[in-house]
Amino acid sequence: MKLKQRPEDFVVREAYRVDWDPRGPWWVYLMDKQKLTTFEAVERIAKHFRIPMRSITFCGLKDKQGRTEQIVAIRAKEELSLQEPDLRLKFLGRTRAPLSADNLTANRFSITVRDLSEEEVGRLPLAVSEVRRVGVINYFDSQRFGALKHGQGFIAKDLIRGDVQRALYNYMARPSPLDTTEDAKVKRFWAEHWGDWTKRCPYKGTAKYRHILQHLQENPKDWAGAFMHIEQRYRTLLLYEYQSYLWNEGVRRLLLDVLPEEEMISLRYQAGRLLFPRVLSREQFEDLKARTFPLLGPDSTFDDARTARAVFETLERERIRLDDLALPHMPGLFFKHEERPVVVIPGKLVVGKPRPDELNRGRLKVNVAFTLPPGAYATLVTRRLFWFSELEQEAKERGEMHPAAQAMLTRAFGGPTSEVADLVETDEEEPPRPRRPKMGFLERQRRKKEERAARRQAAAEAKTKVKKKTSRRRAD
Repeated sequence: MKLKQRPEDFVVREAYRVDWDPRGPWWVYLMDKQKLTTFEAVERIAKHFRIPMRSITFCGLKDKQGRTEQIVAIRAKEELSLQEPDLRLKFLGRTRAPLSADNLTANRFSITVRDLSEEEVGRLPLAVSEVRRVGVINYFDSQRFGALKHGQGFIAKDLIRGDVQRALYNYMARPSPLDTTEDAKVKRFWAEHWGDWTKRCPYKGTAKYRHILQHLQENPKDWAGAFMHIEQRYRTLLLYEYQSYLWNEGVRRLLLDVLPEEEMISLRYQAGRLLFPRVLSREQFEDLKARTFPLLGPDSTFDDARTARAVFETLERERIRLDDLALPHMPGLFFKHEERPVVVIPGKLVVGKPRPDELNRGRLKVNVAFTLPPGAYATLVTRRLFWFSELEQEAKERGEMHPAAQAMLTRAFGGPTSEVADLVETDEEEPPRPRRPKMGFLERQRRKKEERAARRQAAAEAKTKVKKKTSRRRAD
């Protein structure tokens, strides 16, 4: 299974609600972007029109890997125009208030899943019925954890520990091995010259850190003050990242009160593993569907004993307390309590017919479309639908399949696929069964055509015989 081989393989469109006002100071545009995060796109717009970042607002963050259409509002005096290959603006109207998450009502996704075998396509209907019946656990997926992915760790956890210098260092002096932009060069420069704020960084990307550096030049030991010069929305996102991890871990523990781990699908992601039930009783489903789980803040309270137990087990494992989330040494920066639904049910879930995959010879592709509420992750829904492919891919990478994953595939489909079975040890006393050679898609299509042609020819010959017999009878 492969996702996002092309930008058009992952398309998301926002459904929104805006109070239009022809005299409003905010000009609203439909932003069409490819291979850009929302932050990167907004930075490009701000730089292009020479306006501050705070003059651009939006409803939510969208994935970099794909094509997205979302609305943005720009505070300006006239209509603006931007038409670039990967970033376009289309004027929609004006409004009095900046955009926020409250303007977003839903997201509609159209996703092409590639590099599938016939066996994988054959397994999909069962997974679709499971998702329709029990939904998907509303976790945060890997793209939420950008700093973790790029080797910076949980910067918010540095703040919780009171090590603000470490948090600032991880933000501006720890280059990502995955980053080839100017920003990585800037980070390497400050990693080599940390503390020497008189040095002049020769790379253009240093403008991003200008206000931080100016503050440190004047106040070399005021790490908290320098940290507060990080762009406000990104600063908040760093807190959300760790808060989202705590949510995922808490909900995972909550699920273990419902089902044994071996009866759930376990999928890896950037920060660990996520558990998904395949089957729930009506009582279990109704309970989870009605539940929310808190994004934790220092003032969080819990009326439910199971929720409280899951929260405090998670905090104990992280070696922090609830009141540590107040960040008393960082005025104006804190974790905000919010409730998030435990289960999300994809709306208008449609799975297209399998078709030949033009990017992966001899393989198939399938289009999946559905609607999700704001904040839910389409990649998680897709991964849940193709969970068997994910487990087998993980087994190929590791050279073995985890016993729990193997047991799950056996219960669901009677065993792992032949490809993965090669990775699993067999009993030496029983010789392995010979594998039938695989037949490619084109070969299958050729044989089907030959069979149809043979049937048509046989039908034509039978029809001719009937006509001859009828003619003879008439002649007699």
